[in-house]
Amino acid sequence: MTAPRIITLDIETSPIISYHWGLWKQNIGLDQIIRDWSILSFSAKALGDKRVRYHDVSKQQDFYDDKAIMQLLWQELDAADIVITQNGKHFDIRKINARFVTLGLPPVSPFKQIDTKVEAAKLAMFTSNKLEWLSKALTDVPKLSHAKYPGFKLWTACLSGDKAAWTEMKKYNVRDTAATEALYLKLRPFIADHPNVNVYDDGTKVRCPKCGSDHVQRRGTMTTNTGKYTRYHCTDCGGWSRTRYTENTVQKRRPLPASA
Repeated sequence: MTAPRIITLDIETSPIISYHWGLWKQNIGLDQIIRDWSILSFSAKALGDKRVRYHDVSKQQDFYDDKAIMQLLWQELDAADIVITQNGKHFDIRKINARFVTLGLPPVSPFKQIDTKVEAAKLAMFTSNKLEWLSKALTDVPKLSHAKYPGFKLWTACLSGDKAAWTEMKKYNVRDTAATEALYLKLRPFIADHPNVNVYDDGTKVRCPKCGSDHVQRRGTMTTNTGKYTRYHCTDCGGWSRTRYTENTVQKRRPLPASA
């Protein structure tokens, strides 16, 4: 089977540095910004590949200069068909696009997005939709806790040039990507509007539209208001699908009344 290139992606950014007079509920004006944010690192993993690709700015003199790393990130996204993220629709992809535009990079080729945080929220009422909770509750690849540099201390240590902090940032970033992939695989059979991976294949086998497996069983029919369709169950990922064309003839569908 010709499969789409599916990658899982995670980025880490620097904070915005500003002048301000208090700790709570601050309304910071644009003229109070000392330094804007930039991208510090990213990790990407092809679906099913054991290796996680990681890049950061730790070898540079200026940690806020993300031109080189953004070129690498542009190449990664330009080659992808489907991109999996945790909170990427709200954060990662929008932040990446902001840097692409700011740095004068052209748009990458179009890709489809799957956001595990969005899908988890649509599917069920979990205690939390954060990666920390979902990866621990649903997978065997839990998100890492910060070790030597808890919380924001990791970012300040990295930006001060602490090599040990950059090593921890790499572990943190890479593990987030692996945990997000594991979470995606857990949620995949439940994603109703999952991109159809079969459209990338020219074969004639009946395959699961979510995972691409040909281990599918015909399991009865499903109906809509006007049509009846053959239903399939994937014995690999567990997802359900149906044929595109109705079993009803035009003559059968024509007299069916519809809701007013």
